[in-house]
Amino acid sequence: MRQDDRHVNSYRIGEAAALLGVSSDTMRRWVDAGRLAAERDEHGHRIVPGAQLAAFARELARSETAAAEGLPSSARNRFRGIVTDVVLGDVAAQVEIQAGPFRVVSLISRESAEELRLEPGVPAVAVIKSTNVVVERS
Repeated sequence: MRQDDRHVNSYRIGEAAALLGVSSDTMRRWVDAGRLAAERDEHGHRIVPGAQLAAFARELARSETAAAEGLPSSARNRFRGIVTDVVLGDVAAQVEIQAGPFRVVSLISRESAEELRLEPGVPAVAVIKSTNVVVERS
């Protein structure tokens, strides 16, 4: 994050891409296509103002949520990824999903894991509805 007088909470293209979980090339294409505004800093690097990046991230999340299988849901947190591990117990199953840089671990019923045919390598979406979320700043 850039922290100078002119660009408080502005991000270089690579930083913005990392925050959205996309490549720098994808971020550059979005800027070049006019989907996201960027400015130039004093060194000529493209930077994205934090407030604009946040609005763009909300827009992306809304489009993905709306497109999610066309099913209405009260859950707003959807992490598309790949199952990396399934540990079946007598009653429960522990399922790990790698969704971009995020590892999501879920404890579900064994019956659900078997019905969904969850095993390493299959695509899955972790849909999270939580009343307890810890927020930290790095």
